[in-house]
Amino acid sequence: MSAEAISENRAKGDFWQGVRLSMPIVVAAAPFGLLFGALAVDNGFSVLEAVLMSAMVYGGASQMVGIELFGQHVAPWLIVLSIFAVNFRHVLYSAGIGRRIAHWPLVQQAVGYFVLTDPQFAVAERKAEAGETVGFAWYMGLALPVYGFWVTESALGAVFGKLIPDTHALGIDFLLPIYFLGLVMSFRRRPLWLPVVVASAAASILAYKTVGSPWHASIGAVAGVLLAVILPPHHSGVEARP
Repeated sequence: MSAEAISENRAKGDFWQGVRLSMPIVVAAAPFGLLFGALAVDNGFSVLEAVLMSAMVYGGASQMVGIELFGQHVAPWLIVLSIFAVNFRHVLYSAGIGRRIAHWPLVQQAVGYFVLTDPQFAVAERKAEAGETVGFAWYMGLALPVYGFWVTESALGAVFGKLIPDTHALGIDFLLPIYFLGLVMSFRRRPLWLPVVVASAAASILAYKTVGSPWHASIGAVAGVLLAVILPPHHSGVEARP
């Protein structure tokens, strides 16, 4: 078998491994995609506009903020600023994931940054910490199902929004937090994990009570990053890896 064929088979295997890892994310995010589509139509969006927003913005929390502000006829510049603030944590994600995908061609890196989400970052970071290379085929295998289902669910929510039951009453909306909790726990062997998590959680809860959702997510992330910068690496008693 030629080197090209071996490389192609490896890429296919990596892609499908990524697809398998994406399934819990797809299931956990489904209620939120449906909910966004329904809320978008309720706020005056057409089905096409709701689908295009999911396809082009691709940011759950920022999309929710955007449609709420659109419904209140807020100035466009304020909507853009609000979406940027809510998605500010992705600046941190990009900085972190950049070292993992620096070996990709620039076009692939651009695509990788576009589909970068909270779970995408966490799963890719975990793979890199295990000493494995974050390849483009694996990364896209993880990203494409989540992206495709998110856009599809937004369309279904926009079309059949009135038929969607109350996700709060059914407890379905708790799927995503449970999934994220599992991702956070997978990093528990990292230096400073506990103090960073506690600081981030405390800041997020305080922000939720004072500023409101979804700003608390970015504020909590920034608080955790700042504490990690301030504290010395050996604080947790575990030596940081180079």
